[in-house]
Amino acid sequence: MRFLFLAGLIFIIDWYAFQAFRTLSQEWSNTGKLILNSVYWSIPFVTVVFLFYVSYSNIQVSEHPTLSVLRAVLVIAYISKFLIIAILLIDDLRRLIMTIYESTTAAGSYDPTRSKFMSTLAVTLGSLPFISLTYGIIRNRHRYKIFKESIVLENLPNSLDGLKIVQISDIHSGSFTLKEPVKSAVDLINNQNPDLVFFTGDLVNSMASEMDRFLDVFDKINAKFGIYSILGNHDYGDYVKWPNDEMKRQNLENLKGHHRQMGWDLLLNENRILEINSEKVAVIGVENYSESRHFPKYGDLNKATQGIEHSRLKLLLSHDPTHWSSQVIQNYKDIDITFSGHTHGMQFGIEIPGWLKWSPAKFVYRHWAGLYQEGKQFLYVNRGLGYLGYPGRVGILPEITVIELKSGRIT
Repeated sequence: MRFLFLAGLIFIIDWYAFQAFRTLSQEWSNTGKLILNSVYWSIPFVTVVFLFYVSYSNIQVSEHPTLSVLRAVLVIAYISKFLIIAILLIDDLRRLIMTIYESTTAAGSYDPTRSKFMSTLAVTLGSLPFISLTYGIIRNRHRYKIFKESIVLENLPNSLDGLKIVQISDIHSGSFTLKEPVKSAVDLINNQNPDLVFFTGDLVNSMASEMDRFLDVFDKINAKFGIYSILGNHDYGDYVKWPNDEMKRQNLENLKGHHRQMGWDLLLNENRILEINSEKVAVIGVENYSESRHFPKYGDLNKATQGIEHSRLKLLLSHDPTHWSSQVIQNYKDIDITFSGHTHGMQFGIEIPGWLKWSPAKFVYRHWAGLYQEGKQFLYVNRGLGYLGYPGRVGILPEITVIELKSGRIT
């Protein structure tokens, strides 16, 4: 009964929103009206079939990338329809008021038909999110962009001047539907000829098996002095209801095995002291640590920094950027640069270099994308290579970061 009620509600919503299209198509040819009807009414039909399938198959949509994309398109369609309905309600209120006024004054000159202007406005406003969000799925989810930054460090030895670091983050492999576009991201990474590659967490959405199809893609990444990685909040399997603790533990062990299989050095509250051009460089990796109570605090920076005292350059990988403001710049002032991800730039916003940088993420995170500085310490927040939830991006493109280190005076 609940399903029938929901199906009926969907068709009522569609019927009401369709009034705007019917008003605008009054003078169309019969063929044009037939095409409009076929396209428009296919959406509620597919929606009902989709809901029926999901409800009675017990399938987890988030574990099936194609279904996730379909769900996103349907949600976008109904966001647009609700905007159309909002304008139609305003028009209907106007019509009701004018009808009552005309009946009481007996003026008799009021035309009670729907306003063509209001119908045009409704369809126009409704089309904006549909076009932009659908474009974000079709065009932008694999439109990888290279962001380049130079970071000047006062204490950087001359022998490390020009050290090139590539950072990627938030792959979320369980959201990918295709392998070929992802291979192009790996090609872009290798084309930068990096000295170091850092991956800053969230390899999967929840389950290690999501990565199985992409192991032979990401194992092609090359770096002169190695690839170093950490875990993000999604990697622990905390968002899945496991039958028992042992299965959850095994999932995490499988994920750690994937890092090893790809040739990535997974840092679990530990560090590696590298010898680069006769200088000691500390690469430090912490498990997920967030200032927010909504995300886990597995990270132990005190443990991770043991033995790095004599390193001339100290680089930290920490998934959540709130870790930088809550601990790093407060108590670990010898850490030169922190590399984070997590925010995705909310996969939506506006970026015009040198003029405008905005996303709803700024209302949640103080540091949400790009380079930040506090005194002599730096934070870089990667916008993410993959996507989660909404299978696309609008304005905030998937990122490959290229950072070149320079010795000089910090301004």
